Amino acid sequence: MCKKSDQPLPNIYIKPKIPQVDYSIERILKIITESEKNYDTPKIVAAYNLANKCHDGQKRESGEKYIIHPLAVANILLDLGMDTDTLCAALLHDVVEDTNCTLGKIRNDFGTDVANLVDGVTKVTSQIQDFPNNKDMSDTSKEIKKATSLRKILFAMAEDFRVIIIKLADRVHNMRTLNFCSDDKRRRIAFETLTIYAPIADQLGINTFKNELQDLSIYYLDPYGYQEIEEQIFSNQKQRQSVIDNIIDELTKRFKNVFKKPPVISGRVKSVYSLYNKIYKHDKEFEQVFDTYAVRIIVDSISECYHSLGIVHEMFTVLPERFKDYISAPKENGYRSIHTTVIGHQGITFEVQIRTHEMHEDAEYGIAAHWKYKENNFRKDDLDSRLNWARRIIESQQESNDVEEIFNAIKSDVAAEMVVAYTPSGETISLPNGATPIDFAYRIHTQVGHNMIGAKINGKMVSFDHEIQTGNIVEIITTNAENHGPSRSWMNICKTTAAKSKIRSWFKKEKREENIFEGKSALEREFRRNNIRIPENELATFLEPIMKRHSCNTFEDLFAAIGYGGILISKIMPRIKNEYLKQFVKDTAENEKATISTTNNQTSQSGVIVDGNIDNCLIKFAQCCTPLPGDPIIGFITKGHGISIHKLNCTNYINQSKNEADKARWIPCQWAEHRSSGYFKATIVIIAIDRIGLLADVTSVLSAIHILIHESSSRNLKNGNACVTVTISVADTAQLKTVVDKLSKVKSVISVDRPNTYNRDNTSKK
Repeated sequence: MCKKSDQPLPNIYIKPKIPQVDYSIERILKIITESEKNYDTPKIVAAYNLANKCHDGQKRESGEKYIIHPLAVANILLDLGMDTDTLCAALLHDVVEDTNCTLGKIRNDFGTDVANLVDGVTKVTSQIQDFPNNKDMSDTSKEIKKATSLRKILFAMAEDFRVIIIKLADRVHNMRTLNFCSDDKRRRIAFETLTIYAPIADQLGINTFKNELQDLSIYYLDPYGYQEIEEQIFSNQKQRQSVIDNIIDELTKRFKNVFKKPPVISGRVKSVYSLYNKIYKHDKEFEQVFDTYAVRIIVDSISECYHSLGIVHEMFTVLPERFKDYISAPKENGYRSIHTTVIGHQGITFEVQIRTHEMHEDAEYGIAAHWKYKENNFRKDDLDSRLNWARRIIESQQESNDVEEIFNAIKSDVAAEMVVAYTPSGETISLPNGATPIDFAYRIHTQVGHNMIGAKINGKMVSFDHEIQTGNIVEIITTNAENHGPSRSWMNICKTTAAKSKIRSWFKKEKREENIFEGKSALEREFRRNNIRIPENELATFLEPIMKRHSCNTFEDLFAAIGYGGILISKIMPRIKNEYLKQFVKDTAENEKATISTTNNQTSQSGVIVDGNIDNCLIKFAQCCTPLPGDPIIGFITKGHGISIHKLNCTNYINQSKNEADKARWIPCQWAEHRSSGYFKATIVIIAIDRIGLLADVTSVLSAIHILIHESSSRNLKNGNACVTVTISVADTAQLKTVVDKLSKVKSVISVDRPNTYNRDNTSKK
């Protein structure tokens, strides 16, 4: 329940329009009576009576009886056309959490379906395992409980997706009454709604929920920004309405007698959140938003959609880069429509959306449209396609030991802006903005990802970290080699949680011994870096809470989970450091010493220690010589860009160190013993006798030893030999030596070297 705010929002804010509905059992019964659907009225009344009895005496912060909330949720779901069991679960959704009523009673009185729905939306209230007696962890525990509850909802949704629809309706009503909460809680709930629940509503295609949740969230998160856009919209309301009316009149006259049944044409100004996103996120002025106005044309068939598109393009000037055909390539949430942006005769730009009546119903109500319009006559494959995103998140959760990762999964895979790419056969693949060929490969199939050795976009080879753009045709190149698998470095490149989960899963199953070694080494490095020294006989007791929380029975399980990425070091180290200071650092002096040690060690996170007591300085690695750990290095103090690290044999250093003006700017540096930076780019040049399959053999060798390729190019030398230049990621010179040794054994290879800037320049002069 919300705590009453001491500082309600000022009256100057224009609050989003909230439906004024009489939330009552009488309204529910009236709609049920008038409905053509079959509802079990006595069952719904019995659910209301039990909820009313259980919540008797409870009040919301607004002062109204608590029963109003479950009634409101049930009314919202009734407007979606949901069935009897969903309405019963909505009325009872808080009784297990907030009263003495049990799931057993609900199961006995209303059946298993209702009980499962109520259980699915009931928050996890049991204590989450954490460090004992650690009051500082209370906020973290709350986050864990929220994440665990959300994960529980998604898992329940896999069994019955009505769970998430009830939860969304619950969130809609809570957002409508959020003004009674404290200011901090308003912002926290609004942010959670905007980043978690609005994207989920979008994925389910329920636009009515998504738009209201987004507008209400922005109203509470940035009321000044919300007000500014509202004032822009309403400042010239008559003029804007006149623009929309004129466009509708033009279209209505043109479409008269074109089809047997006239299309339904309507217009509106875009939602506040949509405009807010475009103006503030993309730093635009209100006048620069091309689709402030939107006109919708609803027709009877797909052929009429494309006929209508031709008419619109004939009438108005088209902006080609603003055309999207979601009928031929639907969004992952099932959304289908044609969007085109045109310039009207008054010089005003507006968007036109063209769709059929069925597409419109799906666009507004998404997965719930099956209840509202189709009376449960929906295809299983349609339902499955709409829930693919949830299944991917559930799969990723099964491979992760960190419950809080579910928030990252939703933000990266669901809330992100999407790009639509194509396979060579024309299949559409939707991915978050910034996704790479690795994400694309794993979206096609797990084994395609595991066997991937390269990728082409629009027919050209690209690096694994190349960002896919909308409209790209992506071809994944695979190998049939045995024991081939992903590289650990892919975890830092891929964008989607699903891809990371599948890579983790491969390492978990195939490389346990390697995972144990990697995990143990990583934990020991972090302990040394943070000056944490725990007696051997106390280590088991100290790490026991971490092991329990992540379901690890032995040290080996813990190390393996860290090794394959199921447990993130960055997540557990703050807790470990906190507990270490409490248990092992007894006095203030030691605390300060540990803090100082930790702070000083942070200067080596870049992998380089700079002489002269220069702390917290920006470190960058020179592109001219690409130094690696193990190379002798020197630093150059740049003007405003930190310190640039060069190899001692770099031609730039050799030439500029003789210049008296720059001599003082060169500063001694050394590689840190313990580095947090994992991989560095290195370029190698391969000289070989030219032959068919040379590049493929080089790529296969690098892939077999899990080396990430960033760039590759090849050319013919004057003597007829081939020169292949490859940029890869390696940890240090020792790993690079292994790479060179492997490539030297490839058939027809003459030499494999790192390009030396000094030698290369000398050679170029010959």
